[in-house]
Amino acid sequence: MKQQIEDYGFIGNMLSCALVARDGSIDWLCLPRFDSDACFAALLGTEENGRWKIAPAGQIRRVSRAYRPGTPILETLFETATGAVKVIDFMPLAEDEEHVDILRIVRGERGRVEMAVDLVLRFDYGRSAPWVRRTDYGLRAVAGPHAVELRTPVDLVGIDMRTRGTFTVGAGAEVPFALTWHPSYRPPTHRWDPAKRLAETEHWWQDWSGRCVFRCDDGHPWREAVVRSMITIKLLSYQPTGAIVAAGTTSLPEDVGGERNWDYRYCWIRDATLTLLALLTTGYREEATAWRRWMLRAAAGHPKQLQIMYGLGGERRLTEIELPWLAGYEESKPVRIGNAAHEQLQIDVYGELMDALHVGRKSMLEPSHTSWNFQKVLLADLETKWREPDEGIWEMRGGRRHFTHSRLMAWVAFDRGISAVEDFGLSGPAEHWREVREAICDDILQNGWSDKRRSFVQFYGGDALDASLLLIPSVGFLPPDDARVVATIEAIQRELVEDGLVLRYRPEDSPDGLRGSEGTFLVCSFWLVDALTMMGRLDEAEGLFQRLLSLRNDLGLLAEQYDPKTCRQLGNFPQAFSHVGLVNAANNLILARGPAEHRADST
Repeated sequence: MKQQIEDYGFIGNMLSCALVARDGSIDWLCLPRFDSDACFAALLGTEENGRWKIAPAGQIRRVSRAYRPGTPILETLFETATGAVKVIDFMPLAEDEEHVDILRIVRGERGRVEMAVDLVLRFDYGRSAPWVRRTDYGLRAVAGPHAVELRTPVDLVGIDMRTRGTFTVGAGAEVPFALTWHPSYRPPTHRWDPAKRLAETEHWWQDWSGRCVFRCDDGHPWREAVVRSMITIKLLSYQPTGAIVAAGTTSLPEDVGGERNWDYRYCWIRDATLTLLALLTTGYREEATAWRRWMLRAAAGHPKQLQIMYGLGGERRLTEIELPWLAGYEESKPVRIGNAAHEQLQIDVYGELMDALHVGRKSMLEPSHTSWNFQKVLLADLETKWREPDEGIWEMRGGRRHFTHSRLMAWVAFDRGISAVEDFGLSGPAEHWREVREAICDDILQNGWSDKRRSFVQFYGGDALDASLLLIPSVGFLPPDDARVVATIEAIQRELVEDGLVLRYRPEDSPDGLRGSEGTFLVCSFWLVDALTMMGRLDEAEGLFQRLLSLRNDLGLLAEQYDPKTCRQLGNFPQAFSHVGLVNAANNLILARGPAEHRADST
């Protein structure tokens, strides 16, 4: 039976990551980095597309699991009729990018348990079976540029294009496995000592997570959720460049059985400001600085070539292709790698980039002059195109429109430019920018507001609502008590909420160009928490926040979406933006002035 999305645990090392199922199977792993070819892709097909399962050979009576406190080290406890055994899964920090490890330690807890190992190694997303040979330490597998070494004391045999083995573990005993990827044209490294590497990994992560400065008592029930979210965001960062990927997976469906399956192993400018705020308010300035530097490098160049998203190193060509040999998660086709949205025009990214650099300037991350000339050129380009239609924040594939949110973020871009001159003494035509900002404001109020709907609408001339309109007060365009803001939020609550959770929009009312429906979008529900908090409706905001916390899986993880009808998480998993929303909403509720109001301070 296919595991549900929320049944997976998440481990990683800031280069790559893996999803570990409740039954002891690793069904997704890309090595050596997030966007590399998968060598375990059972998640998007069958086990023949690659997986690595370690579990009791007999009947399992009970399974429980948890992370070691303050770490992404996953421990899964299997209880059987003959005893209990724990499988400890983790990825040590890599000493270089060409040798990436994943370790699994089987530890006997009581009695004696017979265990089974089943390894199906495939590369190129399940398409390429490697040449496997036995070695004195385990096995070696090679396929083109990829090589994998498996070190273990367990005797392994090859059967029908897979590797299997059995062993018995007693109380107090440990049986280790170490899978190491390296380029096939380079020699492997053989750092063994699993117990020492486990201790090193645990110490590093506990030190890192212990630095979280979430401003509440250590015993506050939200602190654990915030710390776990920050660990997840850190795991989704790419250490060599400072990039933060949206998720570590591709093509997990927003609509099970449908076509809304996208590759999220890239970095969106859209997420920039809110991610910075989550990092800064929890005390992770080093990560915030690295993220800001990545943004500047990725966006560098002529503003006309500004993209909405980039690769881990700032790569711009993210060509989208389909993989027909993969059946997809629960027959959700097509399976895609790459993302065609990188070619879209989204005017909101100008505002997101300007706003993120504004937040960095206010937080004194680095000297302002390093980016200011680039920002001025961005504003000059935006002045020529802010009136153009675009694909909008949600990457519509049904044609361009004049999206209200896109105009809102164009307003933000000029507003933050004015602040840079007036509040930070940088040089620029602030008076002219004020005129442009006023023109954008008039345009939004005239065309983005619908007298008929008594709310702001998704795009000019339309009637549809959009959850991105919840950001109007947080970016400082209008105050939270403005009658138009209140009316819009209440309209969203009436018409875009299902079972208390917020949809991005209703596909039947919007030009997204896709078939089928989707779940509620979790970060949008956190935006509603922010909006309600700013309006002073704290009991209502806290009630929704507690509901959102209850949707996390047993390990504290959130996907992109949630389906209230089936009570399942949907979309790529875990999703950085969902966890960013959780952290910021928690801060907003805890503090009198949290990230949402901080973002609007420039007005």
